[in-house]
Amino acid sequence: MTQKPPAADRLLRAVALSYDEGDAASGLAPKVVAAGQAAIAEAIIARARESGVPIHESRELVAALMHFDLDQRIPPALYVAVAEVLAWAYRLEHGQDPAGPPGKERMQHAGAPAAFDRRP
Repeated sequence: MTQKPPAADRLLRAVALSYDEGDAASGLAPKVVAAGQAAIAEAIIARARESGVPIHESRELVAALMHFDLDQRIPPALYVAVAEVLAWAYRLEHGQDPAGPPGKERMQHAGAPAAFDRRP
């Protein structure tokens, strides 16, 4: 028999990040610009879709990012995970295979959505 996860684990959660060329040129990390659960998460996802922002689903990354305050830059421990998602979004926006070059593993897309906004 499979147990259902606790109700808190089934809530829809979303986090939006901002990262623009100025941040990159200054060596700054992406920052959390929106985060929430349930109706707030739905609004974040809807806004991302309306704005054409790529949406990547990663339960683990969203769980980690939910611990940060709005306008807080992500810590070095999350650089690799966020960089992979930003690279995925870049490839998607430029008509390339979002899975990356041949021979690379596809990123897992399961769990709570995370919207990443790289625009100013």
